[in-house]
Amino acid sequence: MAVIHTGASLTPGKVDLVASWIADQRWYAAKGRVPALRRLFSWRLDDPDGEVGIETLILADDSTTPPVVYQVPVTYRAAPLAGAEHALVGTMEHSVLGTRYVYDGPHDPVYAAQLFALARGAVTAASSAESGATEPAVEGHGAGGPAAVLVDSRVLTGEQSNTSIIGIAREADGSEHPVITKVFRALADGDNPDVVLQGTLAGVGCRRVPASLGSVAGSWPAPDGSGHARGHLAFAQEFLPGAQDAWREALSAARVGESFAARARALGEATAEVHGILAGHLPTEPPSREDVADTLAQMRGRYAAAVAEAPQLARHTDAVAAVHAAADAAAWPDFQRIHGDYHLGQVLEVPDRGWVLLDFEGEPLRPLAERNRPDQPMRDVAGMLRSFDYAGGSVELASPGTSAREWVSQEQDAFLEGYAAVNGTDPRARGPLLTAYLVDKALYEVVYEVRNRPAWAAIPLAAIDRLFTDSDSFKEDSP
Repeated sequence: MAVIHTGASLTPGKVDLVASWIADQRWYAAKGRVPALRRLFSWRLDDPDGEVGIETLILADDSTTPPVVYQVPVTYRAAPLAGAEHALVGTMEHSVLGTRYVYDGPHDPVYAAQLFALARGAVTAASSAESGATEPAVEGHGAGGPAAVLVDSRVLTGEQSNTSIIGIAREADGSEHPVITKVFRALADGDNPDVVLQGTLAGVGCRRVPASLGSVAGSWPAPDGSGHARGHLAFAQEFLPGAQDAWREALSAARVGESFAARARALGEATAEVHGILAGHLPTEPPSREDVADTLAQMRGRYAAAVAEAPQLARHTDAVAAVHAAADAAAWPDFQRIHGDYHLGQVLEVPDRGWVLLDFEGEPLRPLAERNRPDQPMRDVAGMLRSFDYAGGSVELASPGTSAREWVSQEQDAFLEGYAAVNGTDPRARGPLLTAYLVDKALYEVVYEVRNRPAWAAIPLAAIDRLFTDSDSFKEDSP
C-alpha cells in the first residue's frame, strides 16, 4: 500500500498543475475556455514495487454550465520516465519526497498494468486519504476467466473523447494476447453504454463484438452538491490488431469503382444480428405518442441548428416538415438499445470472423442519459447508409467531375438487403421513418462539417438535396 504523507505541501498543487495542462488535451470539451477545476474525489492504485505513485483525480470544470466532470489519472515519479516526455503533465515539489515528475497515467506502464488488474478483479482500489486503506467507492468487475498480467502497453493515438491503452496480457500459462483498456475521460451519472451493450453482446457469445474482459466503476460527489454520481471509469476488452476498418476498405473500393456489395450485404446481416440480440436481452419500449413526438421534436431542433450554420438549407423547410409529418404518421417499431453512432469507421473486418462492431457509446456530444435510452434501430441503419454516401462523396470531393453515385447506390442496397435477410423486415418498408433519420443524420453532419471541415460540408448538403429529389425508394411505406 502507498504511504500517504498527510500534511505534506505540494508546489504547485495537483489541481493547479492539471489546470495548466488539461486545456490542450483532445478530450477536453471546453476548447477556448480557461479551465476552472475543482477536486471532487480521488483514489489510488498501488505500484507492486512501491516506486510509482498512482492517483486518479475526479475533477469538475466550472468553466461550463453545468460543470463537466473529468477523470484524470496521474503518476508521480522521482525521476523522468524515459520516452514519455509528451505525456509529462509537469513537475511539483513535495515537501517530503522532493521533486515529483507527474505524468498522464495511461502513458505510464505501471498505471496501465494496475488499471488492467483492477478491471480484471485482481487488485483493489486504494484510498487517497489514508495509508493502507482500500477505497470502497471504486470497484473492478472482472468478466471471468484466468488472471492475466499486462506486460506491455501504449496509448492509441487520435482519439477524441477517451484514452485507450493497447497492451499485451500474459496468462498464467505464458500465452499472450492483445487487449485494450479504455479510460473514460468525461464522466456522468449512469452506466456507460459501451460497457453495457458490448458486455451484453459478448456475454451471450456474440462474436460481432470484442470479448469483454472487465470494467471499473466508481462513485464520486455530484458537482452540484446534490449527492453522489456513479458510473463506469474504464473498460477492458479483446483487441483485434491488424483488422482493417470498414471505412478504409469501402473508400478504397469507391476510389477504383470496385464493388463492395458482398461485404456491404454481410455488414447489413451483422447489424441486424446485433440489433436482434440487443432487443432480446435488454429492455425495449413500445412507441408511445410521447416518444414519437419527442423524437421528432429533436429532429426539428437539429434542422433549426443546421439552418443557423448553413442558411441555404432554409429552402428545404417545407420538405423537411413534410418528412417529419410523414414519419409522425408512419408505423414505428419498438424502441430498443442500439449502437447510436454507427458508421463504417466503427466496424472492423476480422479474418475468419467477419464484421466486428466497436464503440457503443453513442454520439459523444449527446448527454449520457439520452445515450442510455432505448432508441430506434433506424438511426443505426441511416447512419451506415450515410457512411456509404460519405465514402462516395469523399471520392467526388477529391476528384471533381467524378461520380460515385452508382457505387453508393449499389452498396446501400446491398446493406439493406443483408439487414432485411436477418431482421425479416426491409428498412425500406419503413420509408418515411428511414427518410426522416437519413435527413436527420445529414443535418447533424452539416453542422459538424461547417464547424470543423467547411470544405466537406458539400457532401451532406448534396445528400440532403438528393433526399428530396431522387430517393423515392426510401419514401414508400409498406402497405
